[in-house]
Amino acid sequence: MKLISWNVNGLRAVVTKGFEDFFKNVDADIFCIQETKMQEEQLDMITKSIFDGYNVYFNSAIKKGYSGTAIFTKQKPLNLSFGIEKEEHNMEGRVITAEYEKFYLVNCYTPNVKRDLSRLDYRMKWEDDFRNYLLKLNKNKPVILCGDLNVAHEEIDIKNAKSNIGNAGFTYEERDKMTKLLNSGFIDTYRYIYPDKEDSYSWWSYMRNAREKNIGWRIDYFITSKSIKDNILDAKIYKDVFGSDHCPIGLEINI
Repeated sequence: MKLISWNVNGLRAVVTKGFEDFFKNVDADIFCIQETKMQEEQLDMITKSIFDGYNVYFNSAIKKGYSGTAIFTKQKPLNLSFGIEKEEHNMEGRVITAEYEKFYLVNCYTPNVKRDLSRLDYRMKWEDDFRNYLLKLNKNKPVILCGDLNVAHEEIDIKNAKSNIGNAGFTYEERDKMTKLLNSGFIDTYRYIYPDKEDSYSWWSYMRNAREKNIGWRIDYFITSKSIKDNILDAKIYKDVFGSDHCPIGLEINI
């Protein structure tokens, strides 16, 4: 099974920048996106034929033009849910869960703490509630989590680690929450396959030619239950695919 995740930084924008070519060429079984920045009813404004052969599911923020997630899946899920069973977290369209016979697929766009860290306290509450949500799912069947999780976990996951310590996305608090998630029965699939690979990033600032210089952060993940780690075939970062400040990432797994 081939899965793709991509923060597209606006679906309506990225379809004008080569999205269709990548979507069709990669031919994923499940394709997840974050930051759709649109309501589902606005899908008519896009070429719907792009998604022929896929079941399409959106979770949009109440605030228009903000946040949002979507799943495009060839196989129809057994069940779908939106959010994480905590109403305070469900206004921004950040999570879709698709249940399949052998696993749950969770597509997530984690809240950013903001540059001034004004949303750090909220983020800490989100992290605890989201981890508990994943653990509840994991009791029933394995979980595959993907998305923009808005944290570079270790120093290897960011180009200029020392100068970024304490900055949004690289605070000790955010990194500790990722460690706690992984220690609770999950694995970072990219580091499972490539534990020591450096200069592997999925997001670059639009400033100072950061992408051209590969001054980036790895903040997009496929995370799975440890119980299915032996099923993982490969984890990918499609660094040469443009259209967003993020690039797509992939997971190939037997499940």
